[in-house]
Amino acid sequence: MLQFLESLATRLDDPSIPWKQIIITISLAHHTFTTYLQARQYRTLCATNIPKPLQGVIDQETFDKSQKYSRAKAKFGFVSGWWSTVQDVGVMYFDVLPALWRVAGELMVGYVPAKWQGEIWQSLLFVFIFNLGTTITNLPISAYQTFVLEEKYGFNKQTPKIFITDILKSQLLFAAIGGPVLAAFLKIVHRFGDNFFYYLWLFFVIFQFVMIAIYPTLIQPLFNKLTPLSDGELKTKVEALASKLKFPLKHLYVIDGSKRSAHSNAYFYGLPWSKQIVIFDTLIEKSSVEEIVAVLGHELGHWGLSHTSKTLVITQGYLFTIFALFRVFIHNHSLLASFNFPLSTIVSPPVIISFLLFNGLFQPFDFVISVMMNVMSRKHEFEADAYAKNLGYGEELSKALIKLQVQNLSAMDADWMYSGVHYSHPILAERLRAVGWKGGKVQ
Repeated sequence: MLQFLESLATRLDDPSIPWKQIIITISLAHHTFTTYLQARQYRTLCATNIPKPLQGVIDQETFDKSQKYSRAKAKFGFVSGWWSTVQDVGVMYFDVLPALWRVAGELMVGYVPAKWQGEIWQSLLFVFIFNLGTTITNLPISAYQTFVLEEKYGFNKQTPKIFITDILKSQLLFAAIGGPVLAAFLKIVHRFGDNFFYYLWLFFVIFQFVMIAIYPTLIQPLFNKLTPLSDGELKTKVEALASKLKFPLKHLYVIDGSKRSAHSNAYFYGLPWSKQIVIFDTLIEKSSVEEIVAVLGHELGHWGLSHTSKTLVITQGYLFTIFALFRVFIHNHSLLASFNFPLSTIVSPPVIISFLLFNGLFQPFDFVISVMMNVMSRKHEFEADAYAKNLGYGEELSKALIKLQVQNLSAMDADWMYSGVHYSHPILAERLRAVGWKGGKVQ
């Protein structure tokens, strides 16, 4: 394998290859195709008639409101997608990366003690500056989405204080966790040479399990309050369901999702031998006990059918592929030369710069994998629905799905191509048909 990667790396380190133009073309092609899909979906969202499978299930007023909300989100998607592409292409076309790398180096020389000099520390500063700049340029888009779009349709519960605090907390977490992880990433690459991708993959496998372990106790409480579910009918039935399925339930929480949004959800997480179930307070407020248990029956179906484990294995294979292919470009001098990095940088390519540019080249492959993962995810959703139905919750799950669709004003229909690329869940009509729902409108 190493010989093949080395041979490929040698052939691709060619100054005649216009890497900069290729990456910019990839970015523009991706944006163009995404815009085309959005246009197809927007036409679907302009429909005024309720889809036949949902007639008698969703009333006209709810359908119209859902369509209007979905169109508003689609328009926002056009603008935010355009802005994202302008930033990406601008960074590449105007040689922002070389400029930021130079600035990071100058700051290191001028203000950082000599013992902290070197590629790793300069890379950390470079990423910090790049991330800060991206956060600032995306701030207006994020604020509009929260305080205009979501506010208009009654979903936003955030205050400006919470909004700003969340950003600051995210930046601190990025520094506290992302900094050491990036430093370890770079150290592993330097330490193990051409074999780095084996060890890098192993490091991230371990890191993922560590994050699963610390997330509920160290990270989640920074943004939301988790409260043990009070004794009562819901707790009794959820614990009985977990016991019946031999689900290793350790904690059962209610999360204050209403602090930020009126959207509803429920999920589980944790290590294989210790799981936590989290239910949004908005879901408890708007659903019956049986409907909530049915939703959790669906979620536990993902566990019972090993969907989580299968996804984890595929994700690890995907990570290994990324790191192995990165081996081809890590020493590619022509790649950096194409982006007008100075000769001193081209001679010894910084790992973080090579990785960022490699990600631009990797985008088409990443897109294909994303579509394939969505196909698998939709299959898993059907299977989890069937799992809940086999537990005896078919009718309750159908009612819960309808309520969630109405409460969240989710799109009632989707263009086949758009949904095939973007949707990780089947649309409501498909799920109701698969579950065998024969009822009408849910009160």
